[in-house]
Amino acid sequence: MSKPNKQDEGHGHGADGDIYRKDGRLKGGFYERELQRLQNELVNLQYWIKDRDLRVVLVFEGRGGAGKGGAIQRITEPLNPRGCRVVALAKPSDRERSQWYFQRYISHLPSAGEMVIFDRSWYNRSGVEKVMGFCTDRQYREFLRSCPEFERMLVRDGIILLKYWFSVSAEEQEKRFQARAEQARKRWKLSAIDLAERDRWVDFSRAKDETFFYTDIEEAPWRVVLSDDKKKARLNCIRDILEAIPHEDITPPEVALPPRTEGEPYQRPPREEQHFVSEVY
Repeated sequence: MSKPNKQDEGHGHGADGDIYRKDGRLKGGFYERELQRLQNELVNLQYWIKDRDLRVVLVFEGRGGAGKGGAIQRITEPLNPRGCRVVALAKPSDRERSQWYFQRYISHLPSAGEMVIFDRSWYNRSGVEKVMGFCTDRQYREFLRSCPEFERMLVRDGIILLKYWFSVSAEEQEKRFQARAEQARKRWKLSAIDLAERDRWVDFSRAKDETFFYTDIEEAPWRVVLSDDKKKARLNCIRDILEAIPHEDITPPEVALPPRTEGEPYQRPPREEQHFVSEVY
């Protein structure tokens, strides 16, 4: 994919005042323009995935408040939902707990021409389940042994597997948790697991490091996204996806719509018979 020119891109914090604020974060205007450019190319990528019958899996992991949901939202926003699905599973049922651990995830894998995004994935076992004691040590160790082989099987079968870890600092996570606690519209994002994670930062760090040690494999390496600046994280993640999946622009050409054809005469029912939503705005 093409890169922004030097005037647009800059060369580090503060090098180009047009895109960076004094605190080093991206200015909103540049972010919106670049996001639109990258989203346009995501549409191109989706056409390519469908045309080539590709199967794409994106795994999004990270601590609570790391910005995974916002990135996923910007990725899916311009795409056709018939070819792009987000999988965010609730806690397993009693039946699912009795199955092979990976079984509940397999049913959500993509068919030809599809992209599936896992908003948290099978890595729940080596993260939340491990730290919170929701699995046994034997189950945890078996996951660390099995997961690399499971992912190698996916890749050998032709699935494109990209794994993203959103890395947020303790200070920035605390700011985001505080915002969730204070704002009613964000409060649903603050789960009991988030509150537990807040008090067990070191435990989750240890679990993440051990997960990487066993599962950062050549066939499907972890791709770490620095996410203290949400805008940068979103742009960097989308850009990496576009670069990781080689594609060409096969977007259909612009369509010239012909004039509307006049239908046969028809008398509509009276407007008074319908219930309209009040026009408050």
